[in-house]
Amino acid sequence: MKIRVNIDIKVGRLVKYFVISDFFLLAGWGFLDPVFAVFVVQQIPGSNLVTVGWTAAIYWISKSLLQIPIANRLDRTNDGEKTAYIALVGGLILAGFSAMAFAAARSIAAIYVIQAVHAAAFALYSASWPAIFSRHLDKDRIAFDWSLDSVAIGIASGITGLLGGLTAEIWGFTAVFIMTGILSFIAAFVLIAAPDLILPKPTRAAAPLPPEAAHKEPELGM
Repeated sequence: MKIRVNIDIKVGRLVKYFVISDFFLLAGWGFLDPVFAVFVVQQIPGSNLVTVGWTAAIYWISKSLLQIPIANRLDRTNDGEKTAYIALVGGLILAGFSAMAFAAARSIAAIYVIQAVHAAAFALYSASWPAIFSRHLDKDRIAFDWSLDSVAIGIASGITGLLGGLTAEIWGFTAVFIMTGILSFIAAFVLIAAPDLILPKPTRAAAPLPPEAAHKEPELGM
């Protein structure tokens, strides 16, 4: 019995860029997520497991409350995908800054504030990324495109989840936050490098006639 597996991984350019961007973003936060609770308990004075619970609550509740109005705003815009693109890139950049800000946190209040910023960044990302991606899925390959992104996220998170623990053990938590920020910025740069795939193309207006041509009297046939 012969078993043949033939998987065609050719996808559209926009789908490719978005999957790559997602890979870097979730790889970055894969570094941070497994060690964040340990960081809070060990490095933030006065913190305990209840503090960790509050950080999770602040992130998820804030993100959930912000994501709906952001999504409604994106749905009401009539500028193609310009607003969604700006929101997406802005969210990725903000995510990078919030990751690096954890390295400077020295109090529970600072952790809570940074978590709120982190939530705003991912609310922007979560509302805008699928808004653009879903409009550019390859025809007749919708399931494959979504699965490709899911696979990229799973691989990225799995690998960096292990590396995050090793990095924190060898170089400390600051190195983890810096790596998370850098990979978030790379995710933003991937999309900044390809605006022609997303932003509406400007229409080319007809060139105006020179003044002498505009006022030239018509010649009479002889």
